[in-house]
Amino acid sequence: MLVSMKDMLQHALKNGYAVGQFNINNLEWVGAVLSTAQQCRSPVILGVSGGTVKHMLGLKCIHDIVVNAIDYLHIDIPVALHLDHGTTQEACEAAIAAGFSSIMFDGSHLPFRENLTITRHLVALAHSKGISVQAELGTIAGSEDGIVNSEVIYADPEECYTLVTETQVDCLAAALGSTHGLYKGKARLGFTEMKAIAERVKVPLVLHGGTGVSDDDMRLAVTEGINKVNVGTEMNVQWVDRCKSTFEKGKVNDSVRKFLIPANQAVTAVLMEKMALFK
Repeated sequence: MLVSMKDMLQHALKNGYAVGQFNINNLEWVGAVLSTAQQCRSPVILGVSGGTVKHMLGLKCIHDIVVNAIDYLHIDIPVALHLDHGTTQEACEAAIAAGFSSIMFDGSHLPFRENLTITRHLVALAHSKGISVQAELGTIAGSEDGIVNSEVIYADPEECYTLVTETQVDCLAAALGSTHGLYKGKARLGFTEMKAIAERVKVPLVLHGGTGVSDDDMRLAVTEGINKVNVGTEMNVQWVDRCKSTFEKGKVNDSVRKFLIPANQAVTAVLMEKMALFK
């Protein structure tokens, strides 16, 4: 059974840990994420980007795959199915209609008041159905699903407070120095800004773009108010690298599964590492 993110993130906020959102790309990743979360006894969020919606044949198909996988694998830990970076009201409403248990409206590209208005509408609709909503403010640099931002624009604490109080959104992705996609060097998180926003809004904060964030900085981020961390790029890199090495060793000649299983194991290793890191 799918659940919203609200209760799991509130528990994380009260108990000083973070829940991982692990973006899925195919059926194999659904199984890997669910099985690893079950083994670790960790709540988990399956993130679905716009690119994944197209690749996996639509929102309803993804929903049904996840629900059936939960049943087949006898999963009994909390699982949320979350639309990641829904950039339009229509995209978010479509995910709600398809049975997703959580949505993100990313109105960070819009004027603040327009972002607030659409977020408020989506919160009212989603909450009436027991679905959680995540909002975003500021600009997170890097590239995701072909969308490129060249610089970080830190979220404004007062705008964060206004957005949260006027919409009753369940969690907030506030730009705090992290970067989407591959990152060269060490990411510089704004811990002062993070703490100020966390104290002001008093809802779980979300860290997008964990790549390049050191383990020590990630632990500190969790103590300063981050209760949800999105993970995608590191899983992608490990999966592709393992695929390459499997081909180079010449182990694949008669079965796609023999090619996929080692790559899935590489993803599982990342999952276990991150779940432990997020406490």
